[in-house]
Parts: sequence; C-alpha cells; structure tokens
Amino acid sequence: MSPRPKVLIVDDEPDIRELLEITLGRMKLDTWSARNAGEALALLKRETFDLCLTDMRLPDGTGLELVQHIQQRYPQIPVAMITAYGNVDTAINALKAGAFDFLTKPVDLPRLRELVTSALLLPSPDAAIDRRLLGDSLPMRNLRKQIDKLARSQAPVYISGESGSGKELVARLIHDRGPRANHPFIPVNCGAIPSELMESEFFGHRKGSFSGAIEDKPGLFQAAHGGTLFLDEVADLPLPMQVKLLRAIQEKAVRSVGGQQEVVVDVRILCATHKDLAAEISAERFRQDLYYRLNVIELRVPPLRERRDDIEPLASHMLKRLAANTGQPLAKLHPQALDALKSYRFPGNVRELENMLERAHTLCENKQIEASDLRLAEGNCAAEGGVPDLTQIDNLEAYLENVERQLILQALEETRWNRTAAAQRLNLSFRSMRYRLKKLGLD
Repeated sequence: MSPRPKVLIVDDEPDIRELLEITLGRMKLDTWSARNAGEALALLKRETFDLCLTDMRLPDGTGLELVQHIQQRYPQIPVAMITAYGNVDTAINALKAGAFDFLTKPVDLPRLRELVTSALLLPSPDAAIDRRLLGDSLPMRNLRKQIDKLARSQAPVYISGESGSGKELVARLIHDRGPRANHPFIPVNCGAIPSELMESEFFGHRKGSFSGAIEDKPGLFQAAHGGTLFLDEVADLPLPMQVKLLRAIQEKAVRSVGGQQEVVVDVRILCATHKDLAAEISAERFRQDLYYRLNVIELRVPPLRERRDDIEPLASHMLKRLAANTGQPLAKLHPQALDALKSYRFPGNVRELENMLERAHTLCENKQIEASDLRLAEGNCAAEGGVPDLTQIDNLEAYLENVERQLILQALEETRWNRTAAAQRLNLSFRSMRYRLKKLGLD
C-alpha cells in the first residue's frame, strides 16, 4: 500500500490551520502544521513533503521568501500561496517566485480541494458531479422547459440572475443538450481579465506582437470554434472591448493581435451578468447595439429565495456529494438547522448555500449539522436599528457577520448591484469590498 501524500501547512492563524487539516485529512492526506517560517524550515529538514500551503504574511517573514527557499532547496515540492490580501500583484509575485497557484481567504473549500487534487495528481473529486438543476419547484420546472427549447436554437441567449444563482450551469445545460454538445464549451469571466490583455485573450496573438508574446496563441473565440462561448459578467467589459466583440459577432470572424488576416469562427454566444444591463446602457457603460446582439432571447434564473421548497433537496444532494468526495460518513442536518436554512434570505443563492454547508460539514460534531454550525445570527436588530440584547446572542462572531452581510446587501440592492458604487456608499475600498463579498458568500 502506497504511503499517503504529506502536506505542509504554514499559517499563524489556528482556525485556518484547523480548517485545512480537517479538509485535507478527509481527502486521505497527512498534514504537518507550522505557525511561522522558522517552524516550516525545521519541518522541511526533517520530513519529505508532497505539497506546501503557506500564508502570505508570517510572523517572522513572508510566504514569498518561503516559496523561494523551497524552490532553491526542495524544487520537487509544489507550493501554493494563501493570502487575505489577494490581488493581481500578489498572484503574479507568487507565481514568479515559483508558486504553482494561490488561494484567497476566506478559503473556498471546493477550490482548495481542486488545487490540491491538481498539485498531487489525485483522482478528481468532481469527476462524478452531474450537471443537473436540482429542485422540483414551479420556477425550476419552468426553467428546465425553457432550457430544452433554447438548446435546439442557435440564437444568442442572455442569462440574467443574481450572483450564485447558477447562470453558468444553465449555460452549460443549453450547450450540452444542443447540436453543439460534442464541441467545446468555453466559459470566460469577463471581469477577471485585465483590460490590457483582453484583446489577446479573446482573439489570440501572433509571436512577437507585443512584449511577452513568445509564441502564437489562439484566443477564446478560436478555442470555442464549433461550440459555445459563454461570456460571464459581460457587463464588466470595458467599452473599447465591447466594440471589438460586437464586430466579431457581426462578422463571425476574428483577427489575432499582430495578425494580418481574419479567421472565420463558428460559435454560439451565451452571456450572463448579475447587473441590470438596461441600467448599464442608461449610464452609458454598455453599448446598446451590443446589447441587442446578445439579448436576442433573455432567460432569467430565479434566486434561491423564490424557490425555498428546493432548499432541502439541494442541501441533501450537496451533503451526499461532500461525503463522497471526502470519504467521510454522511453528515445530516438537524431539523432546526433545516428550518434556519429555509427562513434565511440567501443573498448569495445556491453558491452561498454550498459554501455554508461545506464549512459546516467540515467543522460539525458527530456528523450532525446544528443550526449554530451554519453561522447564522439570530434576530434582525441591525435592520431595526435597535440595540441588541446581548444575553440573546449565542455567537457574537456570527451575529456581527450577519450584520455586515445585511448592510452590504442593502448597499448592493440600492445601487443595482454596482459593486463600485456600493463600496463608495459604505466608505470601503473596492479591494476591501471584494474581500467581504467573498467572505460572506455574496461574490
């Protein structure tokens, strides 16, 4: 029997170390933990590790320094950076130092498992996940009927819905059930591509066309040829790129950066955003002519609060999947925990439910998830503006987290989910706003 892979965890926060230890332990991995760089260096001398996860900020140094040390002394060990201060610069610096990937805090556990699986070449924990829209509520029955109709069409579809409601899954189902199913489905988050790289990412580039272009590279349109290109968060495209995208859709051809000839591409365009595109057009942030090209047919994905009857089957399916992925006994929801979920508003929708159950499944006792494991605060005095009765608060951290969630949600709704405007209303930097959205499952 082969030995279990060994992972070194370096973080000065006990809660983070415990969360990582439990999660990786359930993946049948052995873990060693260090509180600082000094302890990590000592462990590296004594043990042979297959992977290292290190925080960016350590009491006696930085994660980058540890990455560089491991690259010099133990180059066979892949290292991933974990940081609460994640941004493009941090990611680039970590990758330049030799890290193979990075995570941001609060740690997204499905993303963590995916990263570890990739680093250790383990069998994929998502291999058995099917692409189904779970739930038998009337909104979901209607949505499935619409998907089946749209799958037979080749018309562009604009998928509207709140963050976390399942828009990419809907796009995948439209692709999978249509005539293009045997060709590529290429999803792209338009808000995640730096503006200076957008044209190259979408249309490709030729070798030598700009600094760093060391070889020819096909773009997303070429990669999706014959299949479907899904433009998620399309409202985040800058106006100059909207013009180029419109032309590519109209001409059904693209020209790579540095290229001399256009290449014909055959792609079906699906797009999505949580923003109100009509409001974006009124504010002159989105081109009306592009809107008409993309919004031939609109398909609305209902938020979870409009289909509360689906919460129980969704939760049951997610818990079974978690148990299968981790090889652990199935954790069950206490009736009070289920009642708490059914009464919760879920501003982050299905994604928030999944993150909530992931954390509760990891930290619960005796394989039973209590209402307190869900970290939902009782009462709503923040909305009422009153002073809370401290004797009625069992979990101060959860209570404060709920207050923060409600204030951010209110600001988002008042600004039509314009994150920049909501951040300004709350006197937060955009980076701080983005971190809080991620932490609260609202991203």
